[in-house]
Amino acid sequence: MLLSLLKAHGVRKVIASPGTMNIAIVGSMQHDNYFEMFSSVDERSAAYMACGMAAESGEPVAIVCTEATASRNYLPGLTEAYYRKLPVLAICGTHGEEFIGHLGAQVIDRSQSPNDTIIYSASIKPVTSKNIAWYNNVEINKALIKLRQRGGGPVLINIFADAYKPFNTDELPPCRVITHKTIEDVLPDPPIGRIAVFVGAHVQMSETLQNAIDAFCASNDSVVFCDNTSGYQGKYRFQSTLVHGQFGLNHNIDNPELLIHIGEVSGDTYTTSHLKPKQVWRVSPDGEVRDLFKRLSVVFEMTEQSFFEHYTSEAEANDSYFNECKIALQNAQKSIPEFGFGNIYVASVLTPILPQNSVIHFGIYNSLRTWNLFMLDHSIHSACNVGGFGIDGSCSTLIGAALCNPDKLYFLCIGDLAFFYDLNSLGNRHLPSNVRIILVNNGCGVEFQQKDHPGSRFGKDAGLYVAAAGHFGNKSSQLVKHYTEDLGFDYRSASSKEELDNVKEWFVDSTKSSSPKFLEVFVLYEDDVNTLDSLRHSLPDERSLVDKMKTAAKNELKKFVKKYI
Repeated sequence: MLLSLLKAHGVRKVIASPGTMNIAIVGSMQHDNYFEMFSSVDERSAAYMACGMAAESGEPVAIVCTEATASRNYLPGLTEAYYRKLPVLAICGTHGEEFIGHLGAQVIDRSQSPNDTIIYSASIKPVTSKNIAWYNNVEINKALIKLRQRGGGPVLINIFADAYKPFNTDELPPCRVITHKTIEDVLPDPPIGRIAVFVGAHVQMSETLQNAIDAFCASNDSVVFCDNTSGYQGKYRFQSTLVHGQFGLNHNIDNPELLIHIGEVSGDTYTTSHLKPKQVWRVSPDGEVRDLFKRLSVVFEMTEQSFFEHYTSEAEANDSYFNECKIALQNAQKSIPEFGFGNIYVASVLTPILPQNSVIHFGIYNSLRTWNLFMLDHSIHSACNVGGFGIDGSCSTLIGAALCNPDKLYFLCIGDLAFFYDLNSLGNRHLPSNVRIILVNNGCGVEFQQKDHPGSRFGKDAGLYVAAAGHFGNKSSQLVKHYTEDLGFDYRSASSKEELDNVKEWFVDSTKSSSPKFLEVFVLYEDDVNTLDSLRHSLPDERSLVDKMKTAAKNELKKFVKKYI
């Protein structure tokens, strides 16, 4: 893989030093006419030779050595390369990180390097699984991109290569190549076929950027896969969680020839797990390799605005792909079952009546996923702490946001474990009156009880430790009421659909109030679990017979394990 990608990225000049842990690499290179080989016994000299060669030729130069102090002797030359931004690639053999610290001969710790010697370090592992092969491919591509990116500089690749294996490979394997482009480069033509855009968490988009995306979609027959954190409210928005939540989904809307990936971390795991594009283009000003879908082929280091404007043509508008997605969503909406009294019911009731131009935040996973099932008004901005994707901080984040715009309403939907985790934030003396909090209190971490979660195999026993049930007053009807009222909140609660209907208008009332509002909804976690499960099975199973058999086999295995646990 390393040799194949060196060729793909145009690295041909090599200065080799003698050693055992690099013999597989050097022995392969010296019998391959592509590589222009040079020899240097002294690694310190080899690194400086590479500096001179890279500066003179304008090409990246690889230096290859074994483990131990041989690799240490590269440091002076790599320091020179660092400050001159010379593309010198140090490839160093290793016995493997697992042997570090056990007094093995020649085994040294290269996990850290002086800050001013390299701009990137990659550790390549022996391939023992598909995931390791994918990881190695990404890391080698990333390292080779860094040689030239943003002025370039020296890069280190630590790699295990068994010197005692036979040299019996006649041809190098075809490997996925990830390339890097800036606005100044000649940009590639998109493939023929369907093109989709996927937006992870994103700051609220400007009207100019949304118009650019809409123009791109119109001229390329494209669609934009979104959730409530995507920040895009344009014409081609397809909020796909309800569709992709279906267990039996088998739809060709999920197999575009090209997927354009923008934004950051997404909490819409239903959609990210279903999309199977042929290739992915990542667009971001940071220029980093982010291979969420394991199909990345090009990284565009530029603004999203520049990218979409470049790839927008004067072609006649075509909305066939988007219309197919709309039909899929309409079919899913028609099949929605009756909801039990849980988080999903709360979201279904409040989504249509939230005030225009308000803001709503969500707790991670269950709350975000639940509200992703429904469409908010396009004027409502929504957000969630999907960056670190932790249970903490949702209330604090809401308060910080609400302080920026006193004349706008800020809502938060959150579960009980996440709420109590951040409980102290409500005592902040800066707490503004434009805050509205919905606490859906089911007495446990319901995420770990969902039927597709590993925790569900323990049944009700999951509540002991996995789902952490029974804490924080165990759904006390007085605890949160007293706490929030003492802190100045206007508090109300609901324990049934009828009670929620009685308080919903009070909660979403856009009239300016002197106090923040708090709505606590008491539900049974079983209603949440059963409603989500029935919703995810509301459409017919469209999978192939082979896929159905695989699922059935997994379910039988789960039953077997559960029985003997």
